[in-house]
Amino acid sequence: MSAATSSDGTAIGCTRTGSGPALVLVDAATCHRAAGPMPALADALASRFTVYTYDRRGRGESGDTPPYAITREVEDLAAVIALAGGSAFVHGFSSGAVLALHAAAQGLPIRALSLLEPPYDESPAVDEELAAALTGLIGQGRRGDAVEHFQAAIGVPAELVAGMRRSPGWPALEALAHTLAYDLLITGTPVDLGAVRVPVLVVDSAGTDARLRAWADGVAARLPAAARRTLPGEWHGVAPEVLAPVLAEHFGQAE
Repeated sequence: MSAATSSDGTAIGCTRTGSGPALVLVDAATCHRAAGPMPALADALASRFTVYTYDRRGRGESGDTPPYAITREVEDLAAVIALAGGSAFVHGFSSGAVLALHAAAQGLPIRALSLLEPPYDESPAVDEELAAALTGLIGQGRRGDAVEHFQAAIGVPAELVAGMRRSPGWPALEALAHTLAYDLLITGTPVDLGAVRVPVLVVDSAGTDARLRAWADGVAARLPAAARRTLPGEWHGVAPEVLAPVLAEHFGQAE
């Protein structure tokens, strides 16, 4: 475990595992190094890459210096890439995939990129009604209700939301409730996809829904150099043992 220092002085907690070319994993909403799919994916990739997982701003062991801006999160990723040696492959999941697109479009030293189900459409716009609802719930101290409202609004199946709320990890999700507004801003702000000049692999799950699949198709179609894959999986998720060899193949082609 170590920490990178972002441009505004914010400490960004990160973990390194494995050996080989540097690969940075960028988490989705409500996820960080201790909660989410990235630790298992890092283990699955560690025989081939030096894998860096990190806590996005406002999560886990990372700071959250105000005011928030997407640029700050791009700078956080830049700090992790610098810690990794100055350039890296990058894989992003969900809102983390869209953050990775923002970073690549702004010219970060990303050698190649992979995206798992980026929630980004042709006419992105921040959902102001959802943002206001989340702000109101958090202001009332109802952080758990804010997380549940967000999950329902983005299409998480009701049975999955109910299972999350009953799980031992629910308090950790409540602690991240204020960062949901960050993800709404990231996914609702336009990205110049034409400026993403590195090879990109866009992946979705065979078990996902039509909206997420359409978003993946749309992103892949508008990128200058994109490949498109559908892998066996569940709603908005592909198991690490299925995803890892596909990512290794994609990044291996870019070495």
